[in-house]
Amino acid sequence: MKMLIEGKLIDKNEKIAVENPFNNEIIDYVPSGDAEDVKKAISAAAKATKSMKEMSSRKLSRIMYDIHQELKEKHQEISKLISLETGKPIRDSRVEMDRSLQTLLMAAEESKRIYGETIPMDAAIAGRTAFGFTIKIPLGVVAAISPFNYPVNLAIHKIAPALAAKNTVVFKPSTKAPLAALKMAEIMGRHLPDGAVNAITGPGGVLGDQLVTSDQVNKVSFTGSVATGLSIARKAGMKKLTLELGGNDPLIVLDDADIDAAVLGAVGGSYLNAGQVCIGVKRLIVQESVADEFTEQLVSRTQKVKTGDPLDPETDMGPLIDEEAALNVEKSVNDAIQKGAQLLCGGKREGAFFQPTVLDHVQVDMELVQRETFGPVSPVIRVENLDEAIKAANSTPYGLQAGVFTQNITNAKKAVREIEAGSVLINKQPTFRTDNMPFGGFKMSGMGKEGVKYAVEDMTRTKMVVIG
Repeated sequence: MKMLIEGKLIDKNEKIAVENPFNNEIIDYVPSGDAEDVKKAISAAAKATKSMKEMSSRKLSRIMYDIHQELKEKHQEISKLISLETGKPIRDSRVEMDRSLQTLLMAAEESKRIYGETIPMDAAIAGRTAFGFTIKIPLGVVAAISPFNYPVNLAIHKIAPALAAKNTVVFKPSTKAPLAALKMAEIMGRHLPDGAVNAITGPGGVLGDQLVTSDQVNKVSFTGSVATGLSIARKAGMKKLTLELGGNDPLIVLDDADIDAAVLGAVGGSYLNAGQVCIGVKRLIVQESVADEFTEQLVSRTQKVKTGDPLDPETDMGPLIDEEAALNVEKSVNDAIQKGAQLLCGGKREGAFFQPTVLDHVQVDMELVQRETFGPVSPVIRVENLDEAIKAANSTPYGLQAGVFTQNITNAKKAVREIEAGSVLINKQPTFRTDNMPFGGFKMSGMGKEGVKYAVEDMTRTKMVVIG
């Protein structure tokens, strides 16, 4: 796979190996770009802004439909690449591609719905005879930086809205899982003016700093760690920012909940993509009176999760992205056990695999639940009532999404009002997301919203027009 700069595929002598976390085999190599490559990509994107601005919305929408069609034809090929480079089970990779195609279609439609508004100028003393309205114009160049866990869908959530708003893009995928994303960018580049989409690979520190600090970049859209997000915010200056920095999402189960549904939500949310999901269920906050029943069912269902070869359609959960990630999860789990948490099942690591794990009697101050544990762990925190549950839910620096299982509308309304999160879902696990909903968190979970309509809005500037 190669980089894409100004419509050309670019290789480098220095390469980065992309490994399959299931068997540690090298799948492919990508170029190790440097600061000069970033500058060329940014320059190409800046040069292409004129072509994008002059393109009609109708034509742009048609091009995005054509991209959708070619990506659809490559669905199986790209799904397999996702599984090979991330360890994600193939059926989940296919779902990611389905969602990516849907997101692209939404952007194609949204490109024709970018509206300004009329302003009642006569509401002010000086405006009695004036007409006023706003128009939306592109920002210019958007830097899109995406992580490994959803290499295509999270990239499309940045690139497609940017294009829909007639911006150009410099895209940097994760070097841990760049192959499917580069394939996607290559397809996009064939349909758009040269330089409208550029894709670069290489060390994050070198490439990221160039992207974030360049005066020619008008917006940075980043998904990744809090530390990197804070660094971007410090360096970006006057650029627009969208930062999705992960979550530590709680699932609250109250004593009037449908326990079967709550357990299904907990299992699906805790072990999806081996727990490597920013909106994964990271904390299970369960009312004491139903905690025994809940944990018994949770353990039973957890033990049925089938781990193994990601390309096997029967596999429920594959490895983590690499052995280092699994070691970090192992360390957090062992620390919690040493401090009094009770291991109910799992807890073992083999290479990059970590068994689906249930821990009971976890305390809110344990590192396992204070930090984002990016792995297949279900930590159960027992509480006496809703007030204590909300306090526990709000006890970390994160606030992305939260789920609450209850049949009581009064409890539901209180949870919605008091939980500090960008989304509160009632009788759904926090892993639930549709690609058109506004998505983004509070506190250290970031700033700005994704979701096609909302991302497009943030990819534009508002210009005021007054006719006297």
